[in-house]
Amino acid sequence: MTATSTAGRLLLAPQPRRWRRRTVPWIFVGPAAALFGLFFAYPLAASLLQSLDDGAGNYTRLTSDPSFLQSLVNVALILVVQVPIMIALATVLAYVLNQSWLRFRATLRAAYFLPAVTTLVAYAVVFRVLLRTEGGAVNQVLGLQVDWLNDPLWARVALIASITWRWVGYNAIILLAGLQAIGREQYEAAAIDGAGSLTTFTKVILPQLRPVLLFCSITSTIGTLQLFDEPLVLTGGGPGDATLTPILYLYQVGFKQFDFGYAAAIAWVVVLLIGGLSWLQFRYFGKGRG
Repeated sequence: MTATSTAGRLLLAPQPRRWRRRTVPWIFVGPAAALFGLFFAYPLAASLLQSLDDGAGNYTRLTSDPSFLQSLVNVALILVVQVPIMIALATVLAYVLNQSWLRFRATLRAAYFLPAVTTLVAYAVVFRVLLRTEGGAVNQVLGLQVDWLNDPLWARVALIASITWRWVGYNAIILLAGLQAIGREQYEAAAIDGAGSLTTFTKVILPQLRPVLLFCSITSTIGTLQLFDEPLVLTGGGPGDATLTPILYLYQVGFKQFDFGYAAAIAWVVVLLIGGLSWLQFRYFGKGRG
């Protein structure tokens, strides 16, 4: 064997190793990347192109569509009324569930979290039965004849109540995890300083919970803008458009009217609203960490 051939073998020997180092990661990443492109990136790009099949006409049409504008008013009402109430109730519930004097804490935590794992359609159907005008359990217990699902005001109240029932426990468990991350020494320091329960809660607990509260607020905002099952099953978006949401309207436009370009435009407006509202919450409520 000549010196030249030996040197050539030495130069060529490391190449398979380098090839393997470059190729093996792609073997693992490749399937995930392919699935991401097939089921996320491609549909996302296709829907954007479809929303522009009439140029900017679909988006211009949205600005004068009374049903779409009413759906935005409806979700804005839920955001302003239901989300703060739900988070406030969840915070109080989490605080109670975190108390050492409370018996059967594990059972109660599981019970309050149970609605979050209940099938959306199933619980909406149950609420529809409970809120019937004639023979509904709610009216029988209250001794009233409220037309919960056919009056615009009460239909909104029913929708807000059902959403709150489902998600209070879910947010409470998340907030409970935040409470358990607060060191006992902080409570002891507050007690030594003479702080009462209310002062401890407002001056010690809430500032520490700020990141968790922000997370709950953002996820609740996203969930509100994506509301579909509850208004579909409870009221069908009615009476009139009193409980119509953008996603329910998207469904009606896309799968009943088969106007897919307009439906895609609605979807992209919802995406922009979610992104904008999430950014605003990060921007103005994410400052400081207690």
